[in-house]
Amino acid sequence: MTIDLELTTPALLFPAVSLLFLAYTNRFLVLAQLIRQLHGNNRVEVHDIVVRQIKNLRRRLWLMKLMQLLAVLSFILCSLSMALIFFSQRSIAHLLFGVSLFSLTASLVVSLYEVWLSTGAIELELSDLGRQV
Repeated sequence: MTIDLELTTPALLFPAVSLLFLAYTNRFLVLAQLIRQLHGNNRVEVHDIVVRQIKNLRRRLWLMKLMQLLAVLSFILCSLSMALIFFSQRSIAHLLFGVSLFSLTASLVVSLYEVWLSTGAIELELSDLGRQV
């Protein structure tokens, strides 16, 4: 059984990927603000909690790069798939669209892991607050 891939099928991913970029950009801006705030507040003394936060922030920053790379790759492959459908190269278009979907899914999985780490960072803050009270 073969599935006929129409030009509009890959086009359905465009709004989703655009919204994903917006969400990723917002997460990045929040992370950048946290890093700048941490940099400004801890010039004199570095506590254990700060060292653990820095490690967490570095990992999250790397994951954000990976998330965005995978999302951009998905967008590019989706666009190429549409072009190949337009030029009647359906077998290659099917392959690229499949890889595009895989890339988008991988980006979402990395995003989920980054959210998991983000909540871990909040847990670090709460444990530090718990010791101070």
